Amino acid sequence: MKKIILNVLGVLLILGGGVWILQGINVLPGSFMTGQIKWAIYGGISAVVGIALLVLANRIKTSLHK
Repeated sequence: MKKIILNVLGVLLILGGGVWILQGINVLPGSFMTGQIKWAIYGGISAVVGIALLVLANRIKTSLHK
């Protein structure tokens, strides 16, 4: 269960980070974040944390595999 939650959270952070990056670099308009580079930075950080969570989640051994 913990593995599933970490995987879902990791994917959501990556997707959200991608949106923030695109808005920050003015590719995806329509928000207060559009054209503000700080949101691209926050998005990059979010995506990296999401990737780290995916790596961590998939290194966790389940009790069924022992």
